[in-house]
Amino acid sequence: MRKKEMIAMLLAGGQGSRLGVLTATKAKPALSFGGKYRIIDFAMSNCINSGVDTLGVLTQYLPLQLNQHIGIGIPWDMDRRNGGVTILAPHLKSDHGEFYSGTANAIFQNVSYIDAFNPEYVLILGGDHIYKMDYSEMLHFHKKNKADVTVAVQEVPLDEASRMGIMNADESSKIYEFEEKPKNPKSNLASMGIYIFNWELLKSALEADSLVHPDSDFGKHIIPTLLGQGKRLFAHRFNQYWKDVGTIESYWLANMDLIQTVPEFNLYEDFWKIYTDSDHQPPLYSGANSQITTSLVSEGCEVYGTVKNSVIGPEVVIGEGAVITDSIIMDACVIGKNTVIERCIIDSACKIGDDVTMGVGDNIKNELKPHIYDSGITVLGESTVVPNGVKIGKNCVLYGETAPADYPNNELASGQSIVHGLEEE
Repeated sequence: MRKKEMIAMLLAGGQGSRLGVLTATKAKPALSFGGKYRIIDFAMSNCINSGVDTLGVLTQYLPLQLNQHIGIGIPWDMDRRNGGVTILAPHLKSDHGEFYSGTANAIFQNVSYIDAFNPEYVLILGGDHIYKMDYSEMLHFHKKNKADVTVAVQEVPLDEASRMGIMNADESSKIYEFEEKPKNPKSNLASMGIYIFNWELLKSALEADSLVHPDSDFGKHIIPTLLGQGKRLFAHRFNQYWKDVGTIESYWLANMDLIQTVPEFNLYEDFWKIYTDSDHQPPLYSGANSQITTSLVSEGCEVYGTVKNSVIGPEVVIGEGAVITDSIIMDACVIGKNTVIERCIIDSACKIGDDVTMGVGDNIKNELKPHIYDSGITVLGESTVVPNGVKIGKNCVLYGETAPADYPNNELASGQSIVHGLEEE
């Protein structure tokens, strides 16, 4: 194969457990975002827009939807003979197999893939953030500083720094200390989990660390070790939009950012497009009595009711008299007539009956998982069915085919759950 100056390795094997039922059937990077996109589309689009045409995507947790979405990489112009995109799942080696047990361990298990391209540099990415970033600028910064490792960082409010990995750097941006969730942070430069390594250095570091830490991790092990060895680590500041959508509330807020009059994160820029695998859909149809205000409504939808401040995925049908407010409805859902939905997240292929009211009442934390469902948002997992005429409160969780018998007095009170077929919920 032709030698590549830099290739990218995208870590996309995470479950995203804080997203509850939204990731019960798929990996977090495969979750829909902004109507027609998936979360992983942003890092992949950044790669091709930055001139990085060789990408290994490391999968593990429920990878089927992710694999189907990526395919051979056509939407991102990554269907290439030399390079392109490659799915890298855990695999058998001789007489045993081994799951990825840490971020660095996942890369270590794919050293042979990287070596095949003989790169000078390796770009490490996560597949679960929403942002636009030119990685070629980061590479230029890396080479200019003759760095061994460059870490992308973002300035955060100092009172939030204690929840993050903090890179302490001098005036020249050279990192002299890394602190993981420090009680008394010395700076506010939070690691974004995006790294550029000189490949030969990284390979030797991965080999050495694998002998000590079976769960080898970049933040916990590799970065501190290289700092301790006196290697040249630099902090590359990124001051544009970047969101970790790891919780129900942060996922909802990031979607809502898209529908502001002047959006903080703009999907409409021609010079930095976000690409995705989307079939050609028929145009949006809005009925005679429909109203759509301050919303993103994807192609293939039929809207006969009212949509306000919401993000609607492809091929959604919204019945006459229905009112959708402050909500995210993913692809192929059907919303019945005269149904009212407020501040909800509804995953793909759900069917909501007529005369349903959802997302109203007191803001009571979910009884089963108060640490996940606590922001007043009611969440429906993929392919959930809700019968006609029921009333559903806030912080509720529904999954599976629910029936009238599941709703005493036709009601599910705030903080309650109906989950069919998911043991972990």
